[in-house]
Amino acid sequence: MQKITPFLWFDKEAEEAAKFYVSVFKNSKLGRILRYDEASAKAAGGEVGSVLTVEFEIEGQKFTALNGGPEFKFNESISFVVNCDTQEEVDYFWASLIADGGQESQCGWLRDKFGVSWQITPRILIEMLHDKDQEKSGRVMKAMLQMQKIDIKKLQEAYAGK
Repeated sequence: MQKITPFLWFDKEAEEAAKFYVSVFKNSKLGRILRYDEASAKAAGGEVGSVLTVEFEIEGQKFTALNGGPEFKFNESISFVVNCDTQEEVDYFWASLIADGGQESQCGWLRDKFGVSWQITPRILIEMLHDKDQEKSGRVMKAMLQMQKIDIKKLQEAYAGK
């Protein structure tokens, strides 16, 4: 068993969200589903037989989604980084995760239709930002700050001083 598991609180969309994430990420799978029984439904206000939790896995990382009610909402203080090797990968995850009501943000950040925040990040961006040449890394930072979805070619041009 994984030592730390992200636990995502949804109103009533836990199963829908888990199925969505499993459809977006190729190396993923649904796990066990726990349903409200009489005692848990009474305590939490759920409906007997409805989904309480859904376990799922993305790229080897296990998650649990909970239908806990409308009390809590997601915000950008917690996000998941998707490390990408190519522009095609950036484009795929960006389009997939903003589909059906997600929202674009700045610097590779977005919110999916459930309100979960994601950072779609090319690995090369991190490497360029950590370059010891502060002029190069500064140009990359300046370029990135102008973007919503990250454009690797534009970052490389900034890095090269073009």
